[in-house]
Amino acid sequence: MHVSVAIIGAGPAGLLLSQLLHVHGIDSVILERRDRAYVEGRIRAGVLEFGTVQLLEEAGVSQRMHDKGLVHDGIYISNNGRRTHIDFADLTGGKSVMIYGQTAVVRDLIKARLDAGGEIVFEAEDVSLADIDTDRPRVRYRHQGQEHELTCDFIAGCDGFHGVSRQSMPERLLKTFQREYPFGWLGILAEAPPAADELIYASHERGFALFSMRSPTLSRNYIQCRADEDLEQWPDDRVWEELRLRLGEEGPALVNEGKVVEKSVTPMRSFVAEPLSCGRLFMAGDAGHIVPPAGAKGLNLAASDIRYLYRAFVAYYKSGDGSLLEDYSDSALARVWKAERFSWWMTSLLHRFPQATEFDQRIQQAELEYVLESRAAKTVLAENYVGLPF
Repeated sequence: MHVSVAIIGAGPAGLLLSQLLHVHGIDSVILERRDRAYVEGRIRAGVLEFGTVQLLEEAGVSQRMHDKGLVHDGIYISNNGRRTHIDFADLTGGKSVMIYGQTAVVRDLIKARLDAGGEIVFEAEDVSLADIDTDRPRVRYRHQGQEHELTCDFIAGCDGFHGVSRQSMPERLLKTFQREYPFGWLGILAEAPPAADELIYASHERGFALFSMRSPTLSRNYIQCRADEDLEQWPDDRVWEELRLRLGEEGPALVNEGKVVEKSVTPMRSFVAEPLSCGRLFMAGDAGHIVPPAGAKGLNLAASDIRYLYRAFVAYYKSGDGSLLEDYSDSALARVWKAERFSWWMTSLLHRFPQATEFDQRIQQAELEYVLESRAAKTVLAENYVGLPF
């Protein structure tokens, strides 16, 4: 079987690429090693940049997002209990973000692809890539006990940090950059109204906390913790108490308790692989980069990659112009590194670092106070949060 673009991974990057290619009449097949229920059930990010919203509109999968999502014109930052509003709309000329969970984005995209007759092969096992440096690369996999092989024009590696795509890149060409952070996030999803009308990023002497949401009745909250935290040591009562403490005096009034339906610990790291392409293989999303979640950039960077990549494919198939494919890695990485910088900065600004000296702590506090007092500094934060221009 031959296909124009073989896509590895049915996460938001792979699904969005397939849908956008379909809009432009370009065929693709998605191979996913997990089953559909697992893919649709993963709890992930929930803040969509202004440009990501536009891209989902372009893909024709925005109706449910606009019906169910929450438009936010800003965020709050709480500094040891003192809360300041960062007004995105005022600081960026009317731009906003959309609160709409990655789980919902994935479900919308899967439905759109299947409704249009798109092919998604769930539970594709032992996927391997071959001949990526030729004009006829191949993808082998096993499905329901049968061996299969696809030939294709291009391979899009959208299969995450542990996927086969980056492992298929020649080691001599690949360079990686990474930073591990000495803490993680303990996250809960709870059937409770959110603490405020917009997200609250709380910097506190006890550590960072984030008060987010998925809907007016579903809260998504996080607590800075050890990277190897034992969830058994965090019963629900302790989680709610810690969330209240990290909001300071406002905590008891703002934090609404409810049934906890999901609890997990997320380690924090920054990672970038260069280049994002080799021959006919192009990586996008977590296959090529990871950001700590404080900047809300993970899903948005995946969408950013896809914006560059799908337009490059369209130029190639519609006009025979391969220049955008040649430039893809450099174009995508330029935006990736800016998002990496912002995510690192937000993490450094708001978290407590175990090895920080008293001098480090005073500098961190001075910087946070400056950000909250300066319109210029708040503008920089707002421009990055809603998403830099493509």
